[in-house]
Amino acid sequence: MRTDCHQHLWPAALIEALRNRVQTPRLNGWELLIDGEAPYAVDPLAHDTAVRRTQETREGKDQVLLSLSSPLGIEHLPFEESRELIEIWHRSALELGDPFLVWAATPVSEFDLDGLAHILDHDRVVGLQLPATALADPDAIRRMRPVLDVVQAANKPLLIHPGPAPATTGTPSWWPALVPYVAQLHASWLAWHAVGRAQHSTLRVAFVALAGLAPLHHERLAARGGTFGAVDPLVYYETSSYDTRAIDATIRVVGVDPIIHGSDRPYAEPRDPGLGHAFTHALFSANPQHLLKGTPR
Repeated sequence: MRTDCHQHLWPAALIEALRNRVQTPRLNGWELLIDGEAPYAVDPLAHDTAVRRTQETREGKDQVLLSLSSPLGIEHLPFEESRELIEIWHRSALELGDPFLVWAATPVSEFDLDGLAHILDHDRVVGLQLPATALADPDAIRRMRPVLDVVQAANKPLLIHPGPAPATTGTPSWWPALVPYVAQLHASWLAWHAVGRAQHSTLRVAFVALAGLAPLHHERLAARGGTFGAVDPLVYYETSSYDTRAIDATIRVVGVDPIIHGSDRPYAEPRDPGLGHAFTHALFSANPQHLLKGTPR
């Protein structure tokens, strides 16, 4: 079972909903306008379901897990706006069919616990994605406890993805992906390390983009008064935008078992880091199934 744990594909209904908005996030034709980032020219083919399905089939993917693009800020919108767009996302994404499965989303300004429990019960929903901006410190982890309780009770995993970037001026186009996104992942990883596991003892958690390489800072964590003991067997690290050196360095801290393949397509492309046949099998097949099914690793 070859799996890509992290891609983005906007169904037609979500595109139409974003075009109908007058405030950000919104689409002006194929130009994406969001707070904190420069206008982005969206490639229409990147969100053409037939094109993407053909591409994934040609590459031998059995499962492609799609998530709402959290940097859009949809989860952080006022509750009714957020819930309406998320319902459109769920309905339209679940209609895409194989090989596409869906990470659920949920509002974070207020909670829709009944709606979340209902969508997590769907057999094509693999778990919940939350923006790292909703899990940015220990108090935020505590605030999100009711949401995380629902995910843990469903026995499905949580995917932590970068959220909206703050507005900056005079920075290159890659700045959000390299600065605020990475900082958000660091903060959420450290917050989870500090209080998350104690709060949710059986919740499986995957951090996008190797948690921004946060595990590599374990020595500094210890030097500054924190602790880093045994590797958490229920925390996983998705690889998008990183390649051989970063993946190898992360393995040296957390081992092979928690590393899962994700590409972040269409914003980056799938990579095989070339660390041997056994690791390739673990990365693309065995480890993602451990995350999704909760089987021992």
